[in-house]
Amino acid sequence: MKLNLTLALSAGLALVCSPLSAASKDLTAWIIDVEGGQSTLFLTPSGETVLIDTGNPGDRDAGRIVKVASEAGIKQIDYLIITHFHGDHVGGVAALAPQLPIKTFIDHGPSVETTDAAKKTYSDYLAIASKAQHIVAKPGYKLPLKGIDWTIVAAAGNAIEKPLPGAGRPNPKCADFAPKETDPTENAQSVGSVIVFGRFRAIDLGDLTWNKEERLVCPVNELGEAQVFIVSHHGLNISNSPALVDAIHPKVALMDNGEKKGGTIEALDTIKGSPGLMDLWQSHYSAAGKEHNAPDANIANMTSDPDAANYLKLVAHKDGHFEITNPRTGQTKKY
Repeated sequence: MKLNLTLALSAGLALVCSPLSAASKDLTAWIIDVEGGQSTLFLTPSGETVLIDTGNPGDRDAGRIVKVASEAGIKQIDYLIITHFHGDHVGGVAALAPQLPIKTFIDHGPSVETTDAAKKTYSDYLAIASKAQHIVAKPGYKLPLKGIDWTIVAAAGNAIEKPLPGAGRPNPKCADFAPKETDPTENAQSVGSVIVFGRFRAIDLGDLTWNKEERLVCPVNELGEAQVFIVSHHGLNISNSPALVDAIHPKVALMDNGEKKGGTIEALDTIKGSPGLMDLWQSHYSAAGKEHNAPDANIANMTSDPDAANYLKLVAHKDGHFEITNPRTGQTKKY
């Protein structure tokens, strides 16, 4: 019994301490803990890198991105997608750019928010982005990646005009869809992506809000299904409509929430109630979610250790299988 326990502990330690980078044949992603913002780093089989968002302003989140990149052997960001111009998504650019070269910036175009703070956020970002290649993405734009079909499906409040290959089925949840108030903020402008690697598919829509989700999945589902759904808007209930979540029909949902941001009961229940969902994984235990949270084993950061900064790691294979690793527990689960 003691021998088995020792072996188990050794295996767990080896998993946590092993290099982060995946074999070259895999697509790897890290949901980096930026405590209620977003920053997701992708490493493709060809060694190209895509970063979705940079977390909050200051050194903390940029430092966490750099740490993960360094341990993975990543020396530059080939494509940085800024989903929208809120501080918890674009704030880390200024601190990140001097530490990790960024070749190409992708965004939806000028901010729609007109406060002095919003104008400064956008102008500060543009001053950095203009020094590199800068692409204003439209729905339908494809990132020029080797071996990965990465399609922008939403940007600047617009959506793709026809279903993606394999998509286009009627969505029965649309009959119950009830619009919310129009969202005039940057959230509704979010750049959304569908990422395809062989038979594996993932969807990330940034902070896209409820009414804009409808355009993507009603009356027909233009996105199609996906094995992995990177939960919209940190798990807030002004996004993640049943019409969207059920249409995606994910096996696994990854939620980049914070302890005190996102992870609302309504969104948690919608996601966990989606037919076919096998697991929800969270960046943090959600204080708002209470007993509706995912099991503790599926949460990267607990309230007892708020500064652990644990990521969630996804390794996807071309045949559609994938694994999720939680370094806090040493657990890797295969799907």
